[in-house]
Amino acid sequence: MESFQNKLKSGLTDGMNKGWSGFVWMIKILVPISFLSMLLDYSGWINKIDFLLEPAMSLMSLPPVAALPLIVGMLTGIYGGVASMLMLPLSTEHKTLIAIFLLISHNLIQEGMIQGKSGIHPLKATLFRVTASVVTVVIVAQFLAPESAAFVTKSASASATVPFMMLLKSWCIETVWLSVKIFVIILCLMMLLGIMKSFDAVRHIAKLLTPVLKLMGLDPQVGILWLTAGIFGISYGAAVIVEEVKEGNLTDEELTRLHFSIGINHAMIEDPVLFLPLGIHPFWLWIPRIAAAVIAVRLLRLWQQVKKHGESHELDQESVK
Repeated sequence: MESFQNKLKSGLTDGMNKGWSGFVWMIKILVPISFLSMLLDYSGWINKIDFLLEPAMSLMSLPPVAALPLIVGMLTGIYGGVASMLMLPLSTEHKTLIAIFLLISHNLIQEGMIQGKSGIHPLKATLFRVTASVVTVVIVAQFLAPESAAFVTKSASASATVPFMMLLKSWCIETVWLSVKIFVIILCLMMLLGIMKSFDAVRHIAKLLTPVLKLMGLDPQVGILWLTAGIFGISYGAAVIVEEVKEGNLTDEELTRLHFSIGINHAMIEDPVLFLPLGIHPFWLWIPRIAAAVIAVRLLRLWQQVKKHGESHELDQESVK
């Protein structure tokens, strides 16, 4: 009984310390990036630079005006992207393609920096997510065959019509509330993980996830981390991952495969549900991302194996010389 209490106390204490540490570094990223995004939206610049993506819109079978929700979503998040889509006369097919893109590539600056803190270069992570979004949308568009839409004049940002002090007050309230939710979730996750480690439960749970991880092309030791990001998202998942990185339990190759997978397929419950009110079929909100994540990690594994084989061959040749 005493041993049980000691393990429980040790797990809770370790989890609380790591949870607080993870929360602090995340807030250092979240608050300034969120504030900058709010200023950018208020300034109206977002509405003025969407023409830069017009060539890409054609590639993805989208009308030029679709650049607006894509830009807003990539710079801010799913909520901003959905809000922008509500303002535009888009067909269901176009909304579906935009949703697929944003489910993979949203909040890129903030989440890219978070991924950068947890084992992968932020630029690499961001470029990969955008590329995966474009490729996935191009492929899905062949099945949806959306009709071409006429150009719709961009409407002014809703934020620009709101007094700045009112917008700032709203941002402060939302940021505080979001910070509270992040703190509670991260603390609970880290405490749960700490307890599971104390009782050696992580290894057993990872075994149960082994078939799913094999399907995703991932390693058993990343099971808990993949599940955390898959359910709660990159921000919450990365806070757990960064603590694992500090402990040195994962190799660079394992971390890269993990980040490629969760970069495409994360927050599998909350994010897709936000698009359901727009009339988008659930199939397109879940299946393309899962398929894209599996294919991407499988291709990465193949590349890593070829690269490793090439390096091994070079070493053999040098040893012969």
